[in-house]
Amino acid sequence: MTTDIIKYKDFYCDTVQRLMAVPSPSGYSREISELLTAIAAEEGCEIERTNKGCFILTVPGKDPDAPAIGACAHCDTLGAMVRSVDGNGDISFSVVGGPLLPTLDGEYCFIITRKGKRFTGTILSRSPSIHVYSDAKSLPRDADNMYVRLDEVVSSADDVRALGICNGDYICFDPRTTVTENGFVKSRFLDDKASVACLITAIHAMRTEGIVPPNTVRILISMYEEVGHGAAYVPPVSSMLAVDMGCIGRDLSCTEHTVSICAKDSCGPYDYELTGKLIEMAKKSGISYAVDIYPYYGSDVGAMWQAGNDIPGALIGPGVHASHGMERTHLDAIFATVSLILIYFGV
Repeated sequence: MTTDIIKYKDFYCDTVQRLMAVPSPSGYSREISELLTAIAAEEGCEIERTNKGCFILTVPGKDPDAPAIGACAHCDTLGAMVRSVDGNGDISFSVVGGPLLPTLDGEYCFIITRKGKRFTGTILSRSPSIHVYSDAKSLPRDADNMYVRLDEVVSSADDVRALGICNGDYICFDPRTTVTENGFVKSRFLDDKASVACLITAIHAMRTEGIVPPNTVRILISMYEEVGHGAAYVPPVSSMLAVDMGCIGRDLSCTEHTVSICAKDSCGPYDYELTGKLIEMAKKSGISYAVDIYPYYGSDVGAMWQAGNDIPGALIGPGVHASHGMERTHLDAIFATVSLILIYFGV
């Protein structure tokens, strides 16, 4: 595909903001289902929902008899659940996934009840005022020492229960998505909605340019990656490319302006041949890339393998700074990723 992919900047930015605006903590796919179904219709591709709430987008290829190739990204995000309600109406929580809790001190949130009602609140330390508590600065920011202050007139657990809030209700964090004029994308949950938007942008670019991939492409959008079993089930494919965030930090080569190609993470090495092909593709096409090892990281390919799937897999993604906190990347990294996805698709 020889087109200048950056011309799809507005489409990408609109798509990522649409995705960010819909809550989807791990295991909660009710609302994102409507959006993904709408996007699939807009892009003229098939969509199906798996029994446990993941999604498969299918882009037909030129040769229906050729083996399909796979890609995956996850639309589930970090979050929390109501654990209990204190006697004064404060809400204790249990995390979903591994959010960096100190970054949530003072963050806005909302609770979704089983009946679909929403109640806003703020996540706070148990010592939230410098003028009152001597340990306001030093109290550990962890689930035992933080709570949700509900934006309702409540003073007891019974008051909260009367609103319909129950243990097990989801707590969703405000993503605070921003795209700056100079191309930075800032938000919670760039891991991994930034990558879902990359795959959708690749589909959109092919449709707009009238390009049909040589092989059918099946894209799995998983909803349990943050808790370890997102791609335990995958559709029939000959290879699987996970598109997930690239890490930035100590002794790593990845930046906010490159696509990361991960050689190994906490689950072990990725497929040597497929990873090597991606490196050569990036090099030959002049795509800005980095190859790194992520020791505290796992992806849907790891979940796919742990479930026993005999499919070669690799991992790429845009470089994202401050993962599981207030994350940031740049459109340079986004479109380096989209470009490598399209080459992997064979277009």
